[in-house]
Amino acid sequence: MIALMVCTALLLAGYFTYSRVVDRLFGPDVHRPTPALSSPDGVDTLPMPTWKVFLIQLLDIAGIGPIFGPILGALYGPVALVWIVLGTLFAGGVHDYFSGMLSVRHDGASLPEVVGQTMGETARWIMRFFSVLLLVLVGVVFTLSPAHMLGSLFGLNPAALVAAVFLYYFLATILPIDKLIGRFYPLFGLLLLFMTLGVAGGLFWSGAEAPGADTLLRWPSGSHPEGLPVWPLLFITLSCGAISGFHSTQSPLMARCLRSERHGRRVFYGAMVCEGFIALVWATAGMTFFDSPDALQAVIREGTPALVVNRVCQTLLGPVGGAIAILGVVVLPITSGDTAFRSTRLILAEPLHLDQKPVLKRLALAIPLFLTAWLISRTDFNLIWRYFGWSNQALSSLVLWTAAVWLAQRGKPHWIASLPGTFMTAVSAAFILQAKIGFRLPPGLSNGLGGAAALLGLGALIAYARRRRAADMPPSAPSP
Repeated sequence: MIALMVCTALLLAGYFTYSRVVDRLFGPDVHRPTPALSSPDGVDTLPMPTWKVFLIQLLDIAGIGPIFGPILGALYGPVALVWIVLGTLFAGGVHDYFSGMLSVRHDGASLPEVVGQTMGETARWIMRFFSVLLLVLVGVVFTLSPAHMLGSLFGLNPAALVAAVFLYYFLATILPIDKLIGRFYPLFGLLLLFMTLGVAGGLFWSGAEAPGADTLLRWPSGSHPEGLPVWPLLFITLSCGAISGFHSTQSPLMARCLRSERHGRRVFYGAMVCEGFIALVWATAGMTFFDSPDALQAVIREGTPALVVNRVCQTLLGPVGGAIAILGVVVLPITSGDTAFRSTRLILAEPLHLDQKPVLKRLALAIPLFLTAWLISRTDFNLIWRYFGWSNQALSSLVLWTAAVWLAQRGKPHWIASLPGTFMTAVSAAFILQAKIGFRLPPGLSNGLGGAAALLGLGALIAYARRRRAADMPPSAPSP
């Protein structure tokens, strides 16, 4: 467990140091009233205790991604652990913090509206497209995955479970946020805590070998059983738990419930660090519970990462503890799926100027939204997941560029956002250029074009920041 403990310590150290740098650059104003205090509506915008806001934020962002993604990422070896730590601290934490705090500064607006005000109308519509696409895919994926896991665990009909999950999502989408989400999330949080700490403790007490010298030989970094390259596939596969654009669609939900801007670091950056810990636990489990990448891959092929979860939990925690832990895993996609549809409703309402306080106007958006999701759910799950992965990381890069532009507009150092934005742009561009769902270009060409596109974006931002600084400088004094 040495690797897990070291990585966890690095996450904690990063939270107590680097998150303060990010927070200081943004500049929270403790005297500025948040949307929850200045414009509550009793439905989506209302003040809630900070501990509850944090817990809901964590459950919103921690879907099945920080479990399935790290399990699949473990196939690449210990490099997955490195990416989780670095991605969480320098990319995901920055991404989540700014997506939440910029929403607070814009009266709780959804991210497409924030992007539009910062980067223009074209960026606003691009953000709307990616946000709605991603959220609907998330809602569908996070309906099918818990239904199938519950079906395999209790022998129930998956189709009936899909219908039941959809019904819960519909109610969570149209009811005030404190009626279902605010009431049940503390219980769900306890399940999440039991699952994560139970699996981590099980790995420790079982004597499972942690990634050390011997494991590094058995699990060489980059040696995927199917020969898949680390670049860019690892960073698409292992998104939640490192950086995920989906989080930016969820942060505005809690931005509308925050009592003070000084709590933003704790809620948004802190929740991302907690998700990173969940990802570390499951990536470590993948690399220590099985003898080799081939053995892990064989189980994944047999029953998707859900079977890996089932075997790990049942073996480490016994039948009863394993069942409780699996329920904790099931809870994660459900607590993200419900808020995914809720976020979609709010994003669609803003350009249509539909007041969401009247229940009939909420239904006017929710009904066609769920009919569309039901039709998509009948499509092949693997195809949906591939499009989800790419759109997820493309969205994350756009949010990081927005944060970088916002900082540049105010004459502040933009590197904390622009450098991870450059990295994620290169990842997203390279993937879609070479993937089967994209343009199918040779890897060498697609990687080069992706890197060039990312550097072009960084160069444009640097030039923009210089022009802003020059425009803000006072005129020089005339020569004597």
